[in-house]
Formats: sequence, structure tokens, C-alpha cells
Amino acid sequence: MSGCRGRAPAWHSGAVPVAKLGNTSRRRVSAKLPDLLAPNLRVVFVGTAAGKRSAELGHYYAGRGNRFWLTLHEVGLTPRLYEPREFRDLLALGIGLTDISKLGAGMDHQIKRKQYDVPLFEANMRKYRPRTIAFTSKRAASLFLRASSTRGIAFGRRATLPADFPEVFVLPSPSGAARGHWSVTPWRELATWLKAA
Repeated sequence: MSGCRGRAPAWHSGAVPVAKLGNTSRRRVSAKLPDLLAPNLRVVFVGTAAGKRSAELGHYYAGRGNRFWLTLHEVGLTPRLYEPREFRDLLALGIGLTDISKLGAGMDHQIKRKQYDVPLFEANMRKYRPRTIAFTSKRAASLFLRASSTRGIAFGRRATLPADFPEVFVLPSPSGAARGHWSVTPWRELATWLKAA
């Protein structure tokens, strides 16, 4: 990441890039949610896959009871409380969104293994080079880390990663279905890290 830190991030210029879909025409037709990516973002939040309601509405983190938007505001990453339908506006704040599975939708256990595309995710992160990647669940992080389970994955900043990869945080899922494992503390740690970087 050291090579891109000297350049001014795209989100400083005032230009708001268009949300992008995957690289193949099959993904353009079938993706549940468009990638919200641009070069040199402060952070890209990475989910496992679109929830059912998010896929139906075409908006990230749109499920009832999902804490994502409220948490972004509470920890100071957005100047106001955004609604899911405003997800494209996050690019102007240096925030991107994507999922490990662009083709699946629903609860994690409903996503088929063949619907995950970790190599595409990694290629996009190397292409767009965000400063930080924040997985919004241990499941999403486990797919990236090729871990057989989520048990050994801790919340917070990951210490060991490939040298050409951005900083990585693992956050508790904001989904209402995961409320029993919720903690805002790792989200606050991420916000502090981003403000200091």
C-alpha cells in the first residue's frame, strides 16, 4: 500500500465515480448489488453477500434491524445518518462497499460455495487500492482468509496479511440476525484508525 499513499485519493477531488459491477457480462446481469468502488478510498466495507431485503431493494445493508448505517454515524464515519437508498453517496466520503459473493443473496448459510468469488474480490482490492478493508462479519473474513471456520478469527485489526494488501479489520456483523454477537467497540477502533491514518 505504500505506493499509493502519496497520491490524493479520488474522493478528495469532488468527482464521484460511478458504482461498478463485476468484470464479466454474467456478473453485470446477475449481481445482487453493484460494487461501490473507486481508487484510493479510505475504507471499503465487505460483506458476505447481499441480504434478502438488500437484494430486493438494491441497497446495501437494508435489512430491518441492520445497524450498519446507524453505526457509521455513531462512530463518526458519516456526518449524518444515511439511509440504505443513499449508499452511492458514501463514495464522496471515501467509503466503498462490496461483498464476497456478488451472485448470492440471503443468510450466510443460504449462499452456495460456488457463489463466492474471493479471487475477484482480491483483484478488485488490488486494482482500487483502498487504504483499509473492513469485513462486516467473521464469515466474510473467513472466506478471504481461507479459514475453515470463524472460531479463530478475532475482531479488530489483522496483523498478518500479504505485503501488497491494504490494512484489514474484522467487525461484528451489523445484521439484526447477529445481534447476540454485537459490539460497537471494533467499529470504534476502525473509526479511530481511519481518523489517525
